[in-house]
Amino acid sequence: MSRAVDHDRRRVLAGLALATTFSILSPFSRSAGIDYPFTLGVASGDPLPDGFVIWTRLAPLFNAADGRGGLARAVPVRWRVASDAGMTRIVRQGEVMASERFAHSVHVEVAGLEAGRPYWYQFEGLGAQSAVGQSRTAPALHAMAAARLGFVSCSHWERGYFSAYRHLAAEQPDLVFFLGDYIYDSSYAADSGKVIRSHGSGNAQTLSDYRNRYALYKTDPDLQALHAAAPSVATWDDHEVQNDYANRWSQDPKVAVAQFLKQRAAAYQAYYEHMPLRLSSLPNGPDMRIYRRLDYGRLARFHVLDGRQYRSEQPCIQASGSHQGHIAANTCTDLRDPARTMLGWQQEAWLDQGFSQSKAQWNVIAQDLLVAPLLQRDLTQHTLGHWTDGWDGYMANRSRMLASIARHHVKNPVFWGGDIHSFWATDLHADANNPDSPVLATEFVGTSVTSDGPPYDAFTQMLPLNPHVKFFDSRQRGYVSVALDAQRMLTNFRVITDPRDPAATVSTLQSFVVEPGRAGAIAV
Repeated sequence: MSRAVDHDRRRVLAGLALATTFSILSPFSRSAGIDYPFTLGVASGDPLPDGFVIWTRLAPLFNAADGRGGLARAVPVRWRVASDAGMTRIVRQGEVMASERFAHSVHVEVAGLEAGRPYWYQFEGLGAQSAVGQSRTAPALHAMAAARLGFVSCSHWERGYFSAYRHLAAEQPDLVFFLGDYIYDSSYAADSGKVIRSHGSGNAQTLSDYRNRYALYKTDPDLQALHAAAPSVATWDDHEVQNDYANRWSQDPKVAVAQFLKQRAAAYQAYYEHMPLRLSSLPNGPDMRIYRRLDYGRLARFHVLDGRQYRSEQPCIQASGSHQGHIAANTCTDLRDPARTMLGWQQEAWLDQGFSQSKAQWNVIAQDLLVAPLLQRDLTQHTLGHWTDGWDGYMANRSRMLASIARHHVKNPVFWGGDIHSFWATDLHADANNPDSPVLATEFVGTSVTSDGPPYDAFTQMLPLNPHVKFFDSRQRGYVSVALDAQRMLTNFRVITDPRDPAATVSTLQSFVVEPGRAGAIAV
């Protein structure tokens, strides 16, 4: 990458802080009593070789009780894309209406750009200008360009500051993956001793609740810096709606399906309103398509999964009727029932097709969970079993997915995940019950940005029961950065010093290399 491009990237990061501090408002806006409308920053996402999505949401009063951001009418918004960070060489521009229907969010699908290069973008509305963001088109379909990538998950506002985002932004990634729990629907009690900074409200359930929860998170300067520094690809886990929900079933058995689907519809709409997603992801009531494929030249195909919306009902439901995840004994037949699915039958078929057609050097399956089987002990009764809310609750689907990889001879499959608030490197075997069976794929799971990790000592004691686990650590918060080229995938587990410290520093906990044609992580 040229020195000029690196200089431009640094300018974007510096300029973001400046634009946030000194809002550019016209005299008309001030006289009309309108506050700065771009309080939630800017973002871009889902890059193609000829373009990407650019996003913002106008919300001068981001925490207005009605969830409308302080606006009550449609607003025209101008957008510009430039080939330089100073926004002097405009290559695309236009105007769209930000409407009340989607909380004055703007999703512009920019096209007609050159492949494999950076661009800069900015919005203007209500007499004000947004910060400048940087995006990047995907390489041309035939290109084998190297990439700097990152992935993050599980950022609970109340458990600390988002320093991990700031440090990932400083690494100047080409593309960032958000793998779930971008927000948390739930809030801690004020006297819990858990609250570093408060949500200021209880659990999210309505559209205005979810809008304001996203808006709060979007005001975080480190999150804004990361979105302004690089395009992103996002999928969800459970806390974007409700802990441990499965398809149309709430974790609470007292909540009727129809009632929960209304909540899911509100949550999905707010997700769309706050993410740089294409029109193809526009929600239709409680339904929203977010699984998709992105090709990064010939280097990588990213298969982005949805592990929540289509899954079968939670397995091994407890006597109390609770649908929450728990450790279920191996004797529970739900765990291995071939009629059950994590992804839904349509998404399973789509993934199989994507495997069969991929010509990429690397196939990255970006999703929300730990894929590897994990035999573990219930922490209260100490009985052996499997966690029901993850892939272990849907073993047949996992077996079908790995069999598809083997059947299609998928090149260099690597799974990325989150959810479990800890770092993992695992081997995925053809037969989950036979550690001597061939290793088909490699898996890396990132720790949380802020959320508390599972008990380190208790999980470490379980590792001898799981020889396919090559690395585990739940003691620190952070993210994962990846340097990818045709010859290797270098994965760095990056940790911050303290999520309670907004000025936390960063270091590398452990690094791994995956080599083409050889599944399995090699510690370096």
